[in-house]
Amino acid sequence: MSLEADYLIVGSGAVGMAFADVLVHETDSTVALVDRHHAPGGHWNEAYPFIRLHQPSATYGVNSRQLSDGSRDTTPLNLGLCDRASSATILSYYEQVMREFLATGRVHYFPLTDYQGDYDQTHRLASRLDRRTLELRVREKVVDTSYLRTEVPSTHPPVYEVAPGVHCIPPNLLPEQARPPSGYVVIGAGKTGIDVCLWLLENGVSPDLITWIVPRDPWMQNRAKLQPAEEFFEQTFTAFAVQAEIAATAATVGELFTGLEAAGQMLRLDPGVAPGMYHGATVSEAELEALRQIRSVVRMGRVRRLQPDRIVLDDGTVEADLRRLYIDCSARGVAVRPAFPVFEGRKITPQMVRPLQPVFSSAIIAHIEATKGDEAEKNELCAPFPMTDRPQDWLGAMLFNLAAQARWRQDPDLREWLVRSRLDSFSGLARNVSPTDEARIALLHRYGQAASAAPANLQRLIAASVPL
Repeated sequence: MSLEADYLIVGSGAVGMAFADVLVHETDSTVALVDRHHAPGGHWNEAYPFIRLHQPSATYGVNSRQLSDGSRDTTPLNLGLCDRASSATILSYYEQVMREFLATGRVHYFPLTDYQGDYDQTHRLASRLDRRTLELRVREKVVDTSYLRTEVPSTHPPVYEVAPGVHCIPPNLLPEQARPPSGYVVIGAGKTGIDVCLWLLENGVSPDLITWIVPRDPWMQNRAKLQPAEEFFEQTFTAFAVQAEIAATAATVGELFTGLEAAGQMLRLDPGVAPGMYHGATVSEAELEALRQIRSVVRMGRVRRLQPDRIVLDDGTVEADLRRLYIDCSARGVAVRPAFPVFEGRKITPQMVRPLQPVFSSAIIAHIEATKGDEAEKNELCAPFPMTDRPQDWLGAMLFNLAAQARWRQDPDLREWLVRSRLDSFSGLARNVSPTDEARIALLHRYGQAASAAPANLQRLIAASVPL
């Protein structure tokens, strides 16, 4: 069998769907989507059932279709904040988006299919169900969405040794446990570890029954400061201004984080422990208070071995017993990989051109592909930023984001696209401020002044910084 398409997108996860959505709605291109999963949504097909977005639904998904229903959270730990979709909601959403794609007659979808090609001239699609193959002729470009390598615990087994008899599971299996263990050991302090600890607490598990292994304490963003809705305009844009002002005036990296914490912008588990990680996790202040109820927090580095009687870590051992249940939350999420040009000949490799926003990044890359002809110009507009890891990376991400925003605003088409983009509702909120609303105009002016002053100081801090 053979088929032709203008674009081939390898992967129908969040990044692939955001890219395809722009091509479908902004061009008349034909698109082929190939994915090894049985349904669109990528890693959401493998995520644990109680996962929710860490960001509001309003800025996730694809540009053409709302994911948020506009509601506010009614749960005690996130009361009043913008809704955050569950994995079931997200999978249903992507199924509906795919149906809309197929209804255009310009999209071909190949689930349960492997891509076997060179991302240049040879494109073979191989079914995972039988031996059928399909040769695809691509007239324009191939889009490889796999570079960021999203990892979830259910598909990435522990990197440490688990002795026979020790019960260690991914979070997916946690709701299925039939018998209560003597205690729970949560391994990992990233977004997944935070989610698991909160899920246990919200389901009535005593914090005294939870041991949390935290290889590196994380800096976490205060979720209340990142709410993309009209009613939160003042607190959100005040947060933007405060962060930029601190970035513009801090004398040292330590002073910067002290200022961010004092202003309620950044949060940490223990005020007495210096965080060594920043992956962009968000929590509410109520969630933070819940997490602080867990008193058995092990800070001895990474787990090396789980043995029947002890946990062996980088910097020591902890007593254990076979009646405990270990929950592995050590999968990396988004891998830290070097950045390289997004556009290279006939291949497009979406990366984060806005830090910590892979879905928005994919959409704007697709728009630039659809509207710009020169590869050098496209790469200049789509400079990628690697995934954050250390606290110092917050500075680099802030500096990068300010530069990218300034670069995009210089292009009239991109400036208008940002205002219209559902995935960037903050630009739309700023544009919609009435010229007669003096308070909001003053707030935007305050942010603009700080954003102009911050880059020079951020560059100085980055040059002078040492690992935290």
